[in-house]
Formats: sequence, structure tokens, C-alpha cells
Amino acid sequence: MGRTSDAKERLIEAMIELIWTGSYGTTSVDHICEKAGVKKGSFYHFFESKTACALTAIEYSWAEHRKQLDQTFSPVNAPLDRIWKCFADFQQEQREMQEKHGRVLGCPIHSLGAEVSTIDDKLRDKLQEILSQFIRYYESAIRDAHYQGIIEAPDAPALARILFAYGEGLLLHARMWNDLSHLDEMEAGARRILGVPDSES
Repeated sequence: MGRTSDAKERLIEAMIELIWTGSYGTTSVDHICEKAGVKKGSFYHFFESKTACALTAIEYSWAEHRKQLDQTFSPVNAPLDRIWKCFADFQQEQREMQEKHGRVLGCPIHSLGAEVSTIDDKLRDKLQEILSQFIRYYESAIRDAHYQGIIEAPDAPALARILFAYGEGLLLHARMWNDLSHLDEMEAGARRILGVPDSES
């Protein structure tokens, strides 16, 4: 993200980067302010707590990501091409983050969710809401592919959840092993899940 002169925006960007590259638990308000170049008093002018800042940062990041997803999963694109493009975007993003931060970061939503799910209900509920919205993108593509006779998927919601879990699992493994090669066969594995030969799209 480009630097902005607005203090609130800088705090949001700092929060996103710190919890993605590190962890929510080890990120303090002092760390956020230092990263953003903003005084602590200004932080509390905008946010009542670290949780409030994190919620705003998550919503901001998701809103930005949805702009890309809306294009990728547009009905003008072939149903399964939407999924393959989404996977390609995952890989590209991970490569860029590795080049910038020196390691594979995986999915920030799942990393954060695994950390806070048992200790912060507000953050957990927000993350679950976002993940549910994301799965619906897969569901729409799978349903369209089924109606067009490309795949056999009478239960699109269930298959979307399976596909989502598969993709997120690979991202988690890539982060754990710090190895992008775990994403090399992402599309090939998805084709097996969906029952699509390599030559079909």
C-alpha cells in the first residue's frame, strides 16, 4: 500500500502489516504507533483499543480485497477460470510478500483467526463473517460451472467449502514451511476436487 499522510490510515496499514508479518498477541499499541509514525495519543483519538483498530484494519483490508475478487469472479469470466485466476493471484501475492518480508506469510485471515478464535469473540466473529463471504465467491463459480455442464456439483455450497479449505490449507503449509512450492499444484489439486480434466476450463 502507498504511504498516506492521514494518521488513521497509517495506523490501519501498520496494524495490517504487523499482524500479517508477526502476530496479534505480540503486536502492541506502541508497536503500531511506531510503525505508523503516529503518536500514541492520536491512536486513542481514533481507536478505543487494539481490538478496535484490528477490526477496522480487517474491514478495510477485506473491502480492498473484494474489489479484486469482484473482478476475478465476474460472470463475464468462464466459471472455472475465475477459480484458477484466484489461485494465481494467491501465488503472486505470496511471492510479492516473500520478496518484501523475506518469508512466506500465508493467509492473514486464517493466521489471525487461529490465534484469536478462543480469546477474542469480536475478532473471531468478524473473521468468520469475512471467510463466509469469501466462500460464496467459490460457490457462485461452482454453481455456474454446474449449470453449464462443465462439472457435476449439485451441492455447490458444500463443494465450495471443501475447495476453500484445500486452498487455505496449502497457504498455511506454505507459511509453516516457508516454501512457496506448496502452492505449485494448487490448481491441479482443485481440478481433482472438482472432477475437471487438465484440458477443461
